[in-house]
Parts: sequence; C-alpha cells; structure tokens
Amino acid sequence: MFGRRPDGRRVKGIDPVIRITPYIMPMRCDAQVFLKHRVDLDVLFDYVRRQKLEKGEQISYMQIIIAAYVRAISRNPKVNRFIMNKQIFARNNCSAAFTLLKDPSNIDKGEAVVKIKFDLKDTIYDVRDRVNAAVEANRGEEAGPGFVDKLLSFVFSVPGLATLVVGLIKLLDRYGIAPNALMDELPFYVGMYITNTASIRLHDVNHHLYNFGNVGLFFGMGMEEKVAVAEGGEARMKRYLPVGITADERVCSGAHYARFFKDITHYLRHPELLEQPPEQVSFDEGNEYHEAKP
Repeated sequence: MFGRRPDGRRVKGIDPVIRITPYIMPMRCDAQVFLKHRVDLDVLFDYVRRQKLEKGEQISYMQIIIAAYVRAISRNPKVNRFIMNKQIFARNNCSAAFTLLKDPSNIDKGEAVVKIKFDLKDTIYDVRDRVNAAVEANRGEEAGPGFVDKLLSFVFSVPGLATLVVGLIKLLDRYGIAPNALMDELPFYVGMYITNTASIRLHDVNHHLYNFGNVGLFFGMGMEEKVAVAEGGEARMKRYLPVGITADERVCSGAHYARFFKDITHYLRHPELLEQPPEQVSFDEGNEYHEAKP
C-alpha cells in the first residue's frame, strides 16, 4: 500500500512502454516468454570434478546455476523486479525456490518446497552452503512437515476454507498488505523458481509462471543431451545440459533481459569466476538489501 510492500517498493520514473505492459497483459500467463538454453556440460563436469579433487568441495550443477543467477542479478537489478496490481516493484531480496523429494529413494514420501534468500555478494560456496542447509532441514526422518504442508493441511480440514483463504491472500497481496511472515514462507514470492527434472529422469520443461505470488523467472533443468557439433574440421558428439526458461516480459526491457542472460551464460562457461565475491553490486535506487553469511 502507498507504494510499499513487505517484499519490495514501487519503482517510479519507468519508461512508458514498460509501464503500459501490465495494463495490456494484466496476468503473468499473458506475458510468458519461453527460452531454451544449452549449458556446456563438459565445462560443468570438469569444474565439479576439479573442485572435489583439488579442494574437497562438493558442488552440484543446480547450485552453479543458482550462483550464476545471483551473480547476474548483482549486475542487472531490474530483472529482479515484479508486477503486482499493474504496478512495477523492485524486490527487496534475491531469492530462489525449488521442490525436492523428502526421500530420493522413495518418491511416495512426498515433496517439500524450499525457499532461500541470498546476498548479492555470495560466492559459489556461499550459495552451496545456503542450499545444502535448506535441503538438510527439509529432508530425512527428522524433518517434519514444513510451513506449506501445515498450511495446506489446515485449509483442507474445513470444506470451502481453501477457496476463502487463497482469495483472502490474493486480496491482501494485491494491495500490499499481506503479512510479511506469510510471504516469507510461501515459495511463490521469489525472484526465481528452479526445478531439476533430470533428477526424476525427465527432459527440460518450460514451466508456466504462477499468477499467484510474483515469481518472474522459472528455470527447468533437464536430462543430458548429446548433440553432434563440428570442431576443428571434425564432427563429434558434445554433451549439454538443457535448461528451459520462462520469463515475465513485463518486468523490464528486452535489452536488460538480454544482458542478464548473457551474464548467466558467461558465468556458466566460467564458473570459477563465482568463487570470489563481485567487485561491485548494483541495486535499484533506494532498495539495497543484504543477507548474513550462512
């Protein structure tokens, strides 16, 4: 309300072409743009192998992708904006969410949703530690039902309550007065949602963006692909990690998105650059934020 929300503040002085798009496309499903990206899997494999052999560090492909996202946001803060009630807001955190199996060896044990906030100066090791801590807290026999599970169990305990609760949250959210504690827990209020469908032996997907909440980017990692390429005048098979990306085109200009994805591609080709914090971090004006070290 009045230009402020628990998760951001309204941006002023926006280019009229960008500002009008939420009125033309009021919902995220209207404004979805689908992209396909292939990550050089040999580069990631070699990097992960060297980290383990030379430094004793365990890093996953998904953690590298999340770290590349965090670093790219530190250089392109406009991509970390979101649309609510046809207004553009600057998010006051850098966050990501993903769904994991509570027991990878038994899919019938169900799933848990993990939401993590990052600092824009995080290194690949900081990202890894934050992700691992969240996974450990939500996996295993000791991990009880999370907030989302408890909330859903409650709203489904009374017939018709789910419709009422979801409608109320949407109404409060529209005017920026939804409780901060609720928005901190729900995974629909993040900059990026990422899914690793390769872990369940599925191809990459272009997942839809939810109209509930304010997720602006969805990354879908798929199973390894082998593609014939020509190198040095000879043909050979090259391994790629396919990633389907869905973006809300209303958030910023195409030029800003292009620079953002160019940065992500650069860091995925050179993940060693993520081992050191960035020399400089950019924020939307008046919207600086930080997260304590893990």
